Amino acid sequence: MKVALKRIAPSLSTYAAVYLVFLYLPVLLLPLFSFNDGTIVAFPLSGFTFKWYLALSGEEALLRALLNSLFVGIASATLATSLGLLAARAFARYRFPLRHASEGLVMLPLVVPGIIVASSMLVLFLFIGLKPSLAAIILGHAFLTVPFAVSIMKSAFDEFDPSIEEAALDLGESVAGTFRRVTLPVVAPGILSSMLVCFTVSFDEFVLAFFLSGNEPTLPVYIWSQIRFPAKLPNTLALGSCLLAFSILLLVLAEIFRRRSTKRGTGK
Repeated sequence: MKVALKRIAPSLSTYAAVYLVFLYLPVLLLPLFSFNDGTIVAFPLSGFTFKWYLALSGEEALLRALLNSLFVGIASATLATSLGLLAARAFARYRFPLRHASEGLVMLPLVVPGIIVASSMLVLFLFIGLKPSLAAIILGHAFLTVPFAVSIMKSAFDEFDPSIEEAALDLGESVAGTFRRVTLPVVAPGILSSMLVCFTVSFDEFVLAFFLSGNEPTLPVYIWSQIRFPAKLPNTLALGSCLLAFSILLLVLAEIFRRRSTKRGTGK
């Protein structure tokens, strides 16, 4: 058995390497062409320049879209993490009828096609009188990111030792006081991780924002509108490279906080 595994291991390593190259090579070409001095995205490169990055600061529409995305991302991440915290607490600590069905229902937005969710939300919001706006995007992104928040917070609560809460209750602390003074500090890295992941998903999301933005576009919607103009393509590549680096940074920070939350919960 061990001999067979040793023979298979090199093939699996080669497959993994080829798969990663196929998956990330187009992404790596994005920052490469963003430094190209020419406006045509093709090899060979015309030269090396930072002018496309410097030109971003003069785009007023871009800055407005950026502020919209930041506002939507922070608001939706806060709402989704708050809901995810309560849901994860219930799933991890209590046994109630249809608990597993409830967990599956919460995770449903991850498997439903985005175009279906977006069109359904647009119809629903128009029916209740909420026109396409930043408020509609916030509600839509909160719905989309709750599954991420629940997954991260449930992991934090699963690693949390219940005896710590029981000790606080035995010492006379109330349930609310125990949750505020004992539970929240321990799972705080998980909360930060959830906020960062939800913010990243919201910041980069396009389909829901396209349907629900109205005349207040977010940054992905703005980028889509600029791709149609060849003269704007270099600026779009520079902007996309900045977003790529920003997203990677947020996800790395989220993973660091998630691991800290796991260590706190287990007492290691």
